[in-house]
Amino acid sequence: MEHGRDTPLVHISNEDGGGWTTVAIDRPTREWSVAQRDTQRDAATAALSGPYE
Repeated sequence: MEHGRDTPLVHISNEDGGGWTTVAIDRPTREWSVAQRDTQRDAATAALSGPYE
């Protein structure tokens, strides 16, 4: 888990070792986004784009 001022991120790795799921929650609005990608960084980037589109 990462704590940002406005958007905490929850990172979950695939049990088989490949891939990541990230949940981003916008604190002020409580909007959320989920993304699955091969790397933790890519999943975080994709999840962060969700609440702010």
